[in-house]
Amino acid sequence: MLDIDDLLVAHDHSPVSARAIRHALDLAARTGATLHVFHAEVLHEAPDPDAERGRLPNEELSRLRDEVQQEGPLSADALNAVTVKNVVRRDVSAGPAIVNYAAEAGMDLILLGTHGRRGPSRILMGSVAEEVVRRAEQPVLTIRGHADDPSAFSTWAVDRILVPVDFSDPSRKALRTAKAWSALYDATIDVLHVVPERVQPAFYTSGVQSIYDMEPEIEQKMMDHLDTFLAETGGPEQETRPHVIVGNAAPSIAEFVDAESIDLVAMSTHGRTGLDRFLLGSVAEKVIRHVHCPVLTVLSRAREEM
Repeated sequence: MLDIDDLLVAHDHSPVSARAIRHALDLAARTGATLHVFHAEVLHEAPDPDAERGRLPNEELSRLRDEVQQEGPLSADALNAVTVKNVVRRDVSAGPAIVNYAAEAGMDLILLGTHGRRGPSRILMGSVAEEVVRRAEQPVLTIRGHADDPSAFSTWAVDRILVPVDFSDPSRKALRTAKAWSALYDATIDVLHVVPERVQPAFYTSGVQSIYDMEPEIEQKMMDHLDTFLAETGGPEQETRPHVIVGNAAPSIAEFVDAESIDLVAMSTHGRTGLDRFLLGSVAEKVIRHVHCPVLTVLSRAREEM
């Protein structure tokens, strides 16, 4: 089962974070988790003279609860039963503040809103969400704001969960985690393996550039491998559908999400840092930037939420 006792949601007074809080209320009501609404004050900025300004006002919380109740299947009693703690911390920036508090307070899940920004400013500065995804030991659920209205909220009906896998132990861990989420929402799971179409440059001199040149039956072989992978992965028994496609990992995952109306993506991340990550990025971070549904990332070395 999905074991979440303490859930952190970042709050910065933006419409995107309001959207994240709505999702956090929904999840906390379903799991019985305590909701920690976290606001980060940055050290190089002047302290807020109004100590309460960084906190989520009670009237704002009541409004968000009402909106979740009106849009979804949860009762007002279930939402009102959620214990909410306001937390304000000062740190060098928002990312470390979130990661440090999550570690100190023993959070089971971090939930963040993200704008899904692209371009030079994002590459140079990064985003709070991506920094937390890289560094947090806990699973991180990112909620993308809508382009037309980042605060818009509609019922988070999780009917289909996508798990991209590469047959590694981290992706197996992500699949087991997704099964626990699937049991909570009574959702089906789509497991996707993307076969890289282009081969390594070392093969170019022999005229081999496509994976089909080396292995014409690659999709069927990978499907057989995927069936074995699924059979050997533990976790709750949930309806699971395997898929194999040939392409580039991040774009293929994003296209699958749109084509199949996926509600949640669950995937592993290695939490890489350093120059190679900034130049190349990771598949998980590229997916977070490009898909519009929530993305749950599970750090490969972190404990499982089962």
